[in-house]
Amino acid sequence: MTDQVRVGLIGTGFIGHIHAMSLHEANHAELVAVASKTPGKAAQFAKDHHVADAYDDYRKLLDRSDIDAVIIGVPNYLHEELVKAAADAGKHILIEKPFARTLEEGQRMLDAVAKAGVKMVYGEMLCFSPKYLRAKRLVDEGALGDVFLVKQSEQHDGPHMPWFWDVNLSGGGVLLDMGCHSIEFARWILGKPKVERVIASMGTFVHKGKTLGEDHSVCIIHFENNAMAVLENSWAKTGGIDDRCEILGSKGNTRADLIQGNALVTHSKTGYGYAVEKADTTQGWTFTGFEEEWNYGFPQEVQHFVNVVLGKENPIETGEDGMEVLKIIYAAYQSAGEGREIVFPYEPPRNLAKPIDLWLNGKKSQS
Repeated sequence: MTDQVRVGLIGTGFIGHIHAMSLHEANHAELVAVASKTPGKAAQFAKDHHVADAYDDYRKLLDRSDIDAVIIGVPNYLHEELVKAAADAGKHILIEKPFARTLEEGQRMLDAVAKAGVKMVYGEMLCFSPKYLRAKRLVDEGALGDVFLVKQSEQHDGPHMPWFWDVNLSGGGVLLDMGCHSIEFARWILGKPKVERVIASMGTFVHKGKTLGEDHSVCIIHFENNAMAVLENSWAKTGGIDDRCEILGSKGNTRADLIQGNALVTHSKTGYGYAVEKADTTQGWTFTGFEEEWNYGFPQEVQHFVNVVLGKENPIETGEDGMEVLKIIYAAYQSAGEGREIVFPYEPPRNLAKPIDLWLNGKKSQS
């Protein structure tokens, strides 16, 4: 391999556009092809993002010997299929969160990557957000003393694609979709200590007509280093995306408002947005995002992936990290379903169709 990484992008949804933008900004990277199973969507995406080649079948992209790596941003139920195919094709992989729907799927993904000898990065962009990186450095430098509490929340009023609402396709609700960010953020800030116990509560408060999944969740994790995390995630909070953290230590504390703290406070009678049909969601007072992709860490994450492929860096977030997050999510669903604390070491129930069944089945048994 030369010092230029040729990348294929699989998935042309919301996250695909962000990855394309990030790749165009990355050093030593070239986005050469894109694939989407929706007829015509890849071609339009390629035109919009100035990509040379587009495919309606991702296997044609993987068959190309000149592509070194792929970024996979597809619905959760396709993660295993795509990761295994990419590994078999000898491509290095950046896989979006959550790592998999189930632990069995995730293990097969890890096995395929190990067998192929390719590199894989787990897509947790919060570890690259400039504000959160500064908070991490404060912790590592000892500025806050012994950290005993990490609070993180990511909240908005619902996902942007219909498949998220179907728990059979997604695997769960907001805990799986956005709680995975909060969990890994806390682990990363604290140095990835072992978990002692997990307790969670959740419900479907606003979107009962759309989904069986939870639309608001609160999860508390106790770690072995005498620290705890309080994590709140919502698909039910109006007013736009709200992403923030607070870290408390024996000698100090810090907090960061990731999006609204960088935004323009805006009032509009008509509304605004990327598409006309979304304008009604931005009427009145809103927080107009400014360089949202950079503030979230997406370009930095993609640059890290390129550097990993080139052998210049080791992955900050791995498939094993994704599996640990998924294990904690299992524990949280089981805790909420059974109304009790889950103590680690923890052996999650196996052969579940989806993690959220631990909550859904628990609710049924209590009714």
